[in-house]
Amino acid sequence: MDYQTIAYEVTDGVAVLTLNRPDKMNALNTQMRAEVAHAAGRAGQEARVLVITGSGERAFCSGQDLSDRATAAEVDLERTLRDEYGPMLKAIYDCPVPTISAVNGAAAGAGANLALAADVVIAKESAYFLQAFTRIGLIPDAGGTYWMTRGMGAAKAMGAALFADKISARQADDWGLIWEAVSDADFEATWKKRAAHLANGPTLAYAKVKEAIRGAWDNSLEEQLGLEGRLQGQVGKSRDFREGVLSFLEKRPSKFEGR
Repeated sequence: MDYQTIAYEVTDGVAVLTLNRPDKMNALNTQMRAEVAHAAGRAGQEARVLVITGSGERAFCSGQDLSDRATAAEVDLERTLRDEYGPMLKAIYDCPVPTISAVNGAAAGAGANLALAADVVIAKESAYFLQAFTRIGLIPDAGGTYWMTRGMGAAKAMGAALFADKISARQADDWGLIWEAVSDADFEATWKKRAAHLANGPTLAYAKVKEAIRGAWDNSLEEQLGLEGRLQGQVGKSRDFREGVLSFLEKRPSKFEGR
């Protein structure tokens, strides 16, 4: 695919997907949704970690592009969410490698929920999250009710949805919605360091970590213990486990292969 609304590159195992419509605050249109889904699928095959960020200083993603003529003519919001947002969000959520949202600015509406679809969210202290939907008579969508409720609990999720107040990066960190808020000066170095750490790590184990933690929402303790046992049995047979033990005994850095 010839990308027009995003940039995508892979360096040292790190795929960086940049939402690239800075003049529109990286707002999502039909083409961008398709391109993000395609690039996230590529990253799962080509890289060891995927980072999603925005271009420019103002926004990570301002949400749905309300000026998009294709959108203005589209009144079937259910179809748009099912056929366009769903595939994009699932491509990120189902990506077999660790995913990081590096939130460089405002993350509003569907843009906030695009960020929350990643495994780890790192945000600038000057960034914020905004569930703006009720301001225009809608409800949070694009996974917002799912990720907010799981990240910061029903009480905070309900308030964020009803009042449509800005949630600062620091609040989001304190409330458990994201992994960390970092100073603007340290932001880029921080997410790059985090991405490099994951890219050099045991990516097979990371995939099983994702499966185990997601399973915990619906499992009983007995079921979760069984899931952990099955997954641990799988990674315990991996080359990475053998390498991890050997490197520990030899007191040297591990060289993981992801298998």
